[in-house]
Amino acid sequence: MSLISAFTPSEALVLNTPAPTFDLIDHSGIRHTLADYRGSWLVLYFYPKDNTPSCTAEACALRDNYTPLQQEQTQILGVSIGSGDSHQRFAQRHQLPFPLLIDDGDLASRYHALFQLGPIKIAKRHSFIIDPAGNLRKIYRKVSSRSHAQQLLIDIKFLKSD
Repeated sequence: MSLISAFTPSEALVLNTPAPTFDLIDHSGIRHTLADYRGSWLVLYFYPKDNTPSCTAEACALRDNYTPLQQEQTQILGVSIGSGDSHQRFAQRHQLPFPLLIDDGDLASRYHALFQLGPIKIAKRHSFIIDPAGNLRKIYRKVSSRSHAQQLLIDIKFLKSD
């Protein structure tokens, strides 16, 4: 069985164009839409699975950089395909201060972060910076779990000065 991509390269997202919208519930049962984040910078990060080593390292690095990111008027949303209960346990166990959105694969697909292995859907480790107007400003297709939060902070500061 081979890994199948849910998009073709010709459908790639384009920088400085409107980000794909969303309307999802988080691990606490709160609804989030892209419009809710107008006026703020937003990091939308996709991750494969709760409580795996790399996903935990990435989430904890974002947690540890949460205050500096908020000082840059930046919000964080994690997105993964999984249950609300799993996201809730993950957020509690690691004291994550940001919402984890529950995706059935639709949002990951629209951000070209969905891959399937047969019937199993997996969100790839991809991240996006969305500006206060709702436009894609940076796309990360290769993410280092441990250093990504610091790179996001550097890039947001640069984008804000642009």
